[in-house]
Amino acid sequence: MLKVYFGADHGGFSLKEVLKPYVQSLGYDVEDMGAYALDMKDDYPVFVQAAARKVVEDPHNNRAIVIGGSGQGEAFAANRIKGVRAVVYYGEPAHTQVDADGKTLDMITSTREHNNSNILSLAGRFLTEEEAKNAVKRWLATPYGGNERHERRHKMIDA
Repeated sequence: MLKVYFGADHGGFSLKEVLKPYVQSLGYDVEDMGAYALDMKDDYPVFVQAAARKVVEDPHNNRAIVIGGSGQGEAFAANRIKGVRAVVYYGEPAHTQVDADGKTLDMITSTREHNNSNILSLAGRFLTEEEAKNAVKRWLATPYGGNERHERRHKMIDA
């Protein structure tokens, strides 16, 4: 069973508290890596990197959702951990895109299908609860596509 780790600072704390039971209701195992209380002076790297380290312990069975005000710093912090592929989500794009295979892209699922993202960084101050739930549900349900061109690019990045 896929295990989902959560990490958030004060900017994402309230959304984390909403998403944890939601993700459990979808059938996933959940573990909270903090913050455990709202503290306006906390520092996101502590919680985000704790979640990121859990993901890389078992990258086939673990993922994380990290949440901050913009999600940007959280993604930066997570991506410092070797093996992490954190992506930021702050809402749907203004217009539709098509990939090299002619498939219409969905921003959140393409991060899984093309990039094999294992951490979703949410912009807590830019998303409604419903937008975040919708994104999380789609992201967790989407498998990695394994396309050769994506694999080639991942190897380049890892090298």
